[in-house]
Formats: sequence, structure tokens, C-alpha cells
Amino acid sequence: MTITQLKYTLAVAEYKNFTIAAENCFVTQPTLSMQIQKLEEELDAKIFNRSKKPIELTEVGKRIVEQAKVIVDESNRIVDIVHQQKGYIGGEFKLGIIPTVMPTLLPMFLKTFSKNYPKVQLIIEELTTDEIIRKLTDGYIDAAIAATPLENEAIKERVLYYEPFVGLVPEDHDLYKKNKIKVDELNVEDILLLEDGHCFKDSVLNICRTHKSNKNIRFQLESGSFDTLIKLSKDGLGMTLLPYLNTLDLNEEDKGHLREFETPPPAREVSLIYHKSQLKMQLIESLKNTIDGVVRGAIAFSDVEIVSPLNKS
Repeated sequence: MTITQLKYTLAVAEYKNFTIAAENCFVTQPTLSMQIQKLEEELDAKIFNRSKKPIELTEVGKRIVEQAKVIVDESNRIVDIVHQQKGYIGGEFKLGIIPTVMPTLLPMFLKTFSKNYPKVQLIIEELTTDEIIRKLTDGYIDAAIAATPLENEAIKERVLYYEPFVGLVPEDHDLYKKNKIKVDELNVEDILLLEDGHCFKDSVLNICRTHKSNKNIRFQLESGSFDTLIKLSKDGLGMTLLPYLNTLDLNEEDKGHLREFETPPPAREVSLIYHKSQLKMQLIESLKNTIDGVVRGAIAFSDVEIVSPLNKS
């Protein structure tokens, strides 16, 4: 039994496909299949039910994979310990980022981080908060950037910045004539939202704690992107809420539709998070310091009211 065989097994368990697993392990599919077959022969047990599409773990396979995660994770820690001792900042670092943060924050720090730490192979994946928690727990990623607090004892959170919510209001809306809006003036049935799976949607719903009833509501619409919400709002189909950083690149016409909240504005807390057993702390510190340096000039809000990203329904 080898660590490599266990890594190949974990890859197939994650992707449920030998070909895709091989691609992500940077080996040929026959090589990966042969190594897993050798492991099964040594254990005298079938790990995967290959007759199922997608491939499924057998009952004993589930237990083998669970233990394999522990073994592979602990083997990786040996390298981490050596790197920490040497003060080495390099190697592979897998980072998850939620979709509503990725487009605005990533361009701000990626070039600087890559230039300052050329020995780091940064692998970035766009993931929902639920996916991030699962992958951090299972050891598939090293850290993530997400809206917090998450109230998860196994995950540590390092706050990067506080990002206020900003209203984008069409001209025919009651709130358009106001200089600043109040939270209790929001009507959840009148707000264009992101689709399910985005923690930003849950945050907006948590802002609108008192759901006002509107029997004359014409429709409910959810979208996967802020760009779509902005266009629909400008067409008079309702107002929407945006994270502050998403408003910086709007054109002057669109900025004319923005309305800030009265102080303290509702805001989301964006943090760098990682599993409490994580050992790549030199990489995490380097990433946090880089983001702190580039974000400080763009966003410096502290007098805010933090809105939970957790689904409170």
C-alpha cells in the first residue's frame, strides 16, 4: 500500500470518474486504474462499484476512503512541518473563494501575490460556502475566502475586511428620491436576489428580517450574476443590493442609481478561513498580508453592522 495509491483512490472518490481523476492527478487513466486495482488486490476488497454511473463507493470502500483521507492528510503535514521549520514559502496551496467575492477581490491581490511568492503554486477554485466547508473538512483545499461568521468550531476565521451593502434603485422606485435608505424600508418581495446557493442571498434575506407582505407582487426573480441584477433593476423590475466592491467599476450612469444605507450600514464580514488543524500557516500569513495591503486602500469600513451569511430560515 502506498500514499500514491491512496491519493488516486481519493481522487476517484471525489470526481466519481477514473478519467477525470487521472487528469487531476496528472497521470494517465490506465496508470491510475492499475494502481487502484493493485490496492484492491492487496486489501482483497472492492473499493468502487464500477458498474454504476457515476462510479460509487462500496460500503467497505466508504470506510477505506475515510481512513485514506486521514493518512494522506497526515503525510502532507510532514512536508508542512519541514517547510515551517525552514521558513519556506512555496509549494502547492489550494484556495477556495465564494462566487460573490471572486470577481472583485481576486484581481486585486493575485498579481501581487504571484510576484512576491513565485515559488507558490496557487490553485484557486470558485466554491459555494457549503462546498468550502466540506472541502476544508475533507482536506481538499488549504484555505478559503468567504463571508463570515460561520459558527463552525473546526474552522478558524481571520477577518480581511468589512464590506457594506449598497442599494441599486431604479428611477420609478420609492427609494430613488432618498439620499440614504434605512433597513426597515426594504421589502424583500421587491428585491432582485441571487439564486439559491449564494450566501449573499441569505445575507440579504437576513437584512430583511421583517418580510413585508405585498399581494400585488408581479413576479419573483433570482439570477446567478450581479450584472444581470443590475440590468433588470435599471429596467425598473425592482431594486437590488450589491457588495460595495461591486459598485466601484460601475459607469457614472449606473452609479447614479446607488443609494447607501444610513450609518451603521449592513455589511458582510469577509474572512480568510482554514481548518483548525492546518499547518501551512506561513502561506496563510503571506496571503493574508498581501490581501490586507491591497484592500486597505479600497475599502476601510469599520462602523458597520455585520449581517450573518448563514441561512436563518
